[in-house]
Amino acid sequence: MIRSLTIRNIALIENISVCFQDGFTVLSGETGAGKSIIVDAVTLMLGGRADKNLIRTGCEKASVEAEFEYNPLCGAEEILAREGIETAGNSAVIYREISQNGRNVCRINGVMVPLSVLRDTAALLLNLHGQSEHQFLADEDKHLAYLDLIGDSETHQKLKQKVSSAYENFIENHRAYAKLVKMNNVKERREDQLKNELKELHSAGIKPGEEARLLEESKKLNKAARIHEKLQRACRLLGNGGEGEDALHSLQTAGKDLMSLSAEDPVFETLAGQCENLYYSLEEILYSLNTLNQTYAFSDDALENTENRLEFIRKLARKYGPSEEDILKSMSEMEAEYKMLADLDRQLEKKGSEHKKLLSQYRAAARELTEERKRIAGDFENRMMYELKDLGMENTEIKVEFLENQNGKPLMPSPEGDDRIRFMISPNPGEPLKPMSKIASGGELSRLMLAVKTIESGRSGFQTMVFDEIDTGISGRMAQAVAEKMTAISRRQQVICISHLPQIAAAADHQYLVFKGVKEGRTFTEVKVLGPEERSEEIARMISGAQGISGDAVRYAEEMIRASAVSKKNTKIR
Repeated sequence: MIRSLTIRNIALIENISVCFQDGFTVLSGETGAGKSIIVDAVTLMLGGRADKNLIRTGCEKASVEAEFEYNPLCGAEEILAREGIETAGNSAVIYREISQNGRNVCRINGVMVPLSVLRDTAALLLNLHGQSEHQFLADEDKHLAYLDLIGDSETHQKLKQKVSSAYENFIENHRAYAKLVKMNNVKERREDQLKNELKELHSAGIKPGEEARLLEESKKLNKAARIHEKLQRACRLLGNGGEGEDALHSLQTAGKDLMSLSAEDPVFETLAGQCENLYYSLEEILYSLNTLNQTYAFSDDALENTENRLEFIRKLARKYGPSEEDILKSMSEMEAEYKMLADLDRQLEKKGSEHKKLLSQYRAAARELTEERKRIAGDFENRMMYELKDLGMENTEIKVEFLENQNGKPLMPSPEGDDRIRFMISPNPGEPLKPMSKIASGGELSRLMLAVKTIESGRSGFQTMVFDEIDTGISGRMAQAVAEKMTAISRRQQVICISHLPQIAAAADHQYLVFKGVKEGRTFTEVKVLGPEERSEEIARMISGAQGISGDAVRYAEEMIRASAVSKKNTKIR
């Protein structure tokens, strides 16, 4: 249940902190005092849309913080444990902050969490019933979930689990079976395609690590080609170019010419000797070069074959790759698929047999759940008419209609079973039953929702229920009946109600006044707890309205409070 609510800088509220107690609490105040702002703050805390217009004028950010004491069985503890959030006892502090810059901060027990986690946690702790929740009556998609909610017996929950498990088993098989059927439709074409691709890959004969080996071989051969080319040119220039066309022969010729001049001058003989020495040195160089040339000899065909093989592997990689490992993996997968297609007929027969069996098991479980839901629906119809009788709608007939399929064929299985339902109503004797979505009266909607909430209380798991505008369109005796219903709900759960009706306020265990004040030229919404005398005066104001508070109104208010106290003692929990 909610223990405190702190609101900062939301609309007219600058900073208020309200502590709540067990039982039935009413928030009252004049129209425009700011009661709806409190509802907006609670909605924000529950994970509602972060509207920057909620932020008080002149402020950069607004926040709402609520402290809860929760039942360990409500499911909140599982979420907190999953998120690694520590708790002190069974308490949780939920904080949300919105900013003008669009920043949204959510925390639980001081730990920052995503909005989704805040929303899921808060939804287990508090249920807010506002005017918009009347849409539940018109939304037939929500009726089945509500019926399951109030059918919380162990038998019902086991049947729901049985259907859910049967559905999971069926749908897993159904997806696999559908995949096989789809494969069978293109089996021949796919087999031909796989046969051609596998033929190509098998003939390629790719071995693990082959591409790396070829790359290394290519580098070696290309290096040898570059060295061989330059060695060949060096040999050609120095001595292998033919008679008189290279350095060796030219040096030999020059030496002979110089020696022939030695008779003319001894210097020519010396120079001729030097040429001879150079000739022998050059011969040694040529010998070394020819030896190296043999060492770096390579085959043009080997280089070409290596490059062609590499290009072939890269081409396959573009088709089946992107790497050599991927090519081999694709080949293995295609072989497995080809083998599977060859065995497809047998698999189809096996999966088809399983499909029928699992569908039959699901339908049987769904029928059991349908019968249980019809039993719950009967109880719901009786409870609703009983509750509505107390609320002045004693001639109302309520019916849960189990809808037939339009084409007469069963629906596709679902985790919730085969049922589609809607709540039907006839508010007046002799009138046909119509969907609740056709109800237009605000007073009827309010009473219907209160009856629904009364039945729901104690079964939904919520420890706190907040009602806003539950008293729309009602007054007089009906207001007293609504007050009695709220009192009955508060015996099971903490109830906080925003109301303008004195009958409801008088029935409360605690009452808070929401009012406006002005400080330094600015308007502020504030909340205070009312003592016994203040409460009598506030209820008297609610009775008198614009006429002003009279002594008779105060005495009448006191009598209403005393009468409600006596009524509470006699209120039985159903």
